[in-house]
Amino acid sequence: MTNKKIIAVFGATGAQGGSVARAMLESKKYVVRALTRDVTQPKAQVLQDLGAEVVKGDLNDKASVEAALKGAYGAFLVTNTWEHFSKEKEVCQGKVVADVAKSQGLKHVVYSGLENVTRLTNGKLEVLHFDGKGEVEEYFWSIGVPMTSIRVAAYFENFLGPFKPVKASDGDYYTLALPMGDVPMDGISVADIGAIVCSIFNSPEEFVGKAVGLSAEALTVPQYADILSKGLGKEVRDAKITPEAYEKLKFPAAKEIANMCRFYQMKPDRDIKLTHRLNPKVKSFSQFISENQAALKNL
Repeated sequence: MTNKKIIAVFGATGAQGGSVARAMLESKKYVVRALTRDVTQPKAQVLQDLGAEVVKGDLNDKASVEAALKGAYGAFLVTNTWEHFSKEKEVCQGKVVADVAKSQGLKHVVYSGLENVTRLTNGKLEVLHFDGKGEVEEYFWSIGVPMTSIRVAAYFENFLGPFKPVKASDGDYYTLALPMGDVPMDGISVADIGAIVCSIFNSPEEFVGKAVGLSAEALTVPQYADILSKGLGKEVRDAKITPEAYEKLKFPAAKEIANMCRFYQMKPDRDIKLTHRLNPKVKSFSQFISENQAALKNL
């Protein structure tokens, strides 16, 4: 055991961190130090049973981050804007990990980053949950931490949640409201990210210092709707909604999602071929839907 490298996984009881922790444990190449704020929760217990070293880790507490990274070879970091809706807080959390990784001499950090949209569009578009991660990416590299950024496409899981088809008021069909126009949108299942991160840790010479865009496939909204129709056994239609109409919808993140789709229409770099090389078992959207029939039935 002692000669295995320790990888600290932040957010190990969340969707992305959990996928990484499980894939790293399955590979049996690393000691997985699963970091979570609550070590007593059932998901933490499951990871412990699988062989992880479960440790308390709080991104808002530098001393806790220092303790969590002590003696580690590398770390996987994911931050969650949706938990607090604060870009500043997310940037602060990321910088704390970067500073500690630098001072403790970590050899490889894989960070779940994204583009700094505000900077890339000269302030024309603001997508806070991208921008904060973009700032953290830049900070990691600027202070010289050996880091790979993975820029993950939209989760297929969102089609069972925030993007789910909605029953039409005027008939027995559903509508899928995504303001993408005719531009295909990249997607991936969050469950497939872990194996990709594992492959990246296995090849530091290829990936340190790089940003890698991840996508299982890119489909248009009518294509997503067609696959959902087959899965639901009900007709799903593209709502053909514009970003302008979408941002007027009455929910807190409407403008954020509209701007995200405006950015997606600019076709940011997501590498489908590389994604499949890093995880040959990555699922297509139709495979994902057929595996999640039960969740669809609850729509």
